[in-house]
Amino acid sequence: MRQRRLVNQINVVPYIDVMLVLLVIFMVTAPMIQTSSINLPTVGKSSAPPVAPLEVIIHADQSVALRDRSKGATDEMQLARGELAAKIRAAQQANPEQGVLIAADRSVRYEAVLNVMDELQKQQVAKIGLLVQPGK
Repeated sequence: MRQRRLVNQINVVPYIDVMLVLLVIFMVTAPMIQTSSINLPTVGKSSAPPVAPLEVIIHADQSVALRDRSKGATDEMQLARGELAAKIRAAQQANPEQGVLIAADRSVRYEAVLNVMDELQKQQVAKIGLLVQPGK
């Protein structure tokens, strides 16, 4: 007499059938689901867009000019170095979040840029940065 051997295999066909039935059910019901709209709360004061920074321009002849992009101005206002910090400080008192960018000509010595930065920092001008041109 021959002994029977146990079969250690899992029959996966019923699992595949169940998964296909579930897939069909989800495909049929998905288009029927309605999206809901959310009523968001309102606030009295929303965050304002960032203010365009002031630009301090140092020309090749060491002259200094100021450009205020927040007012849409594209022209430069020539200033003496003593007037520069006072003008920027007055603009930042009106809008404390306004930053200052220093744009120097390529031929200007680094020392001149540092002198302008130092003068602005002595006058407690906040948010000072350097404006550069991206490389190719």
